[in-house]
Amino acid sequence: MRWALVKVSLAVTVMVVVAFAVPLGLVVKELARDRAFSNAERQAATIAPTLTITDDREQLERAVYSTSAGSDRKMAVHIPASRAAGSRPLELGTRRAAEKDVRTVQRLGRASITDVPGGSVLLQPTGLGSGVIAVVEVYVPERDVSNGVTTAWLVLAGVGAALVVGSVAVADRLGVRMVEPAQRLAGAAHALGEGKLGARVPEEGPPELRSAAVAFNSMADQVVQLLANERELAADLSHRLRTPLTVLRLNAASLGDGPAADQTRAAVAQLEREVDTIIRTARDAKPQTAAAGFGVGCDVSEVVRDRMDFWSALAEDEGRKVRLAGVDKTVRIPVGRPELVAALDALLGNVFRHTPEGTAFSVDVHNGDDAVILLISDAGPGIADPGAALVRGNSGGGEGSTGLGLDIVRRVAESTGGDVRIGRSVLGGTEVRIWIGLDGRRSPDRTRGHRLRRRGRGASGRTPAEV
Repeated sequence: MRWALVKVSLAVTVMVVVAFAVPLGLVVKELARDRAFSNAERQAATIAPTLTITDDREQLERAVYSTSAGSDRKMAVHIPASRAAGSRPLELGTRRAAEKDVRTVQRLGRASITDVPGGSVLLQPTGLGSGVIAVVEVYVPERDVSNGVTTAWLVLAGVGAALVVGSVAVADRLGVRMVEPAQRLAGAAHALGEGKLGARVPEEGPPELRSAAVAFNSMADQVVQLLANERELAADLSHRLRTPLTVLRLNAASLGDGPAADQTRAAVAQLEREVDTIIRTARDAKPQTAAAGFGVGCDVSEVVRDRMDFWSALAEDEGRKVRLAGVDKTVRIPVGRPELVAALDALLGNVFRHTPEGTAFSVDVHNGDDAVILLISDAGPGIADPGAALVRGNSGGGEGSTGLGLDIVRRVAESTGGDVRIGRSVLGGTEVRIWIGLDGRRSPDRTRGHRLRRRGRGASGRTPAEV
């Protein structure tokens, strides 16, 4: 594109220069010729008064040689014989014109220019008192006719060359201004194709290329977001395997002793380690804006009852007290059932995984006008650093914890404009409070900063106070 612009500019400029310089050069040449012969006419006119008052040879010679043309031997005077005055023909100066040309001018009485070797002569007729017509001949050399023409042509050529060079330089700069953003865009596209997801294009250059850069950067951001969503989805799907693995681990622990039991426990432990590896590999630090399925809607009471039926069997085997409240009526929330199931399983799985056997826990559902609050409380040791636990990938649960369970819960809440807060429960352990918005609007006194809360009173219907 750059060289194409240079070539076009070169061709157009050369055409313009030729169109103006050639006629102008011809005009300069013609002006120089007119100037030379106008000077010759003035030289011839200076001798005319002398011719009208006298025909004395000596006086005429003095008059001829007093002119610049006569002193340079470029002037001649032809006076024909006069029968009335009884005079003879008179020739003064150096003659260059042919006899017939002189007679033609005398007969016609009109000035004429005739070519002679080395230049041209101006034949100027002048009437004398005796009635005859004398002819003044002024020689104009070729160098006088072309005087200054070569210099003028060189100046024109220089100006034309300067215009061509200037137009090429300007076209080259314009080409660079257009080509460099296009090259950067192509380079960023190649880099993005090679997996360099941080490749972006400066939004510079002509409006069209700026628009293309904006579109490319938006596309690259979308690609990064899609990849992040895919990684998070892979990690979340893998995390859901933790629920059946927890059941297998607990069941394997009750098999007693023996080679088969040991092999089963070892296989479950190996499977759990592999799942943890998959989760950590797929984990990405960037949060997902919205997961597929959010906003479909489900009955939170029905989901809680269903999951508690599942976990109650394990709780009974481990001697855990379970309390369930607020699930006696239908409560619709703008969260898909699979996402809510994953969030509940993540929290309840944490209770079984990170608290000793026999630790009691409870699940409460509180339905309000603009939100639903889901409380999961336990009587375990609690979380040492609740703030760090809410950061994706961090874990306060020690070995075997991926740190993604609370992140799954957080994203479920934030998809509705809500949030997640961790505090101390009335049972003495951890309380996870999930605030789920019903209309997608965030409550004005709630921020997205995951504030830590401490429960000061009972779990049912009580408002947590800030730490």
